[in-house]
Amino acid sequence: MDTKELTYSSALAELEKIIRTMESENCDIDRLAEYTSRATVLLKFCKESLFKTNNEVEQCLEELRKLV
Repeated sequence: MDTKELTYSSALAELEKIIRTMESENCDIDRLAEYTSRATVLLKFCKESLFKTNNEVEQCLEELRKLV
């Protein structure tokens, strides 16, 4: 799944699935680097989404403060 199609919720769900897979006894060691790489992409996406949302909320709050 490309990050262009991701939402925060879907990225988080995929990340949780990867973590469960990596923690399981049946983890395919040959795919460990692939899991780690995808998890890194998902974490970056989630972090950027959180920062973007935080900035948008801060801007809204600042606008509300100006109105009061």
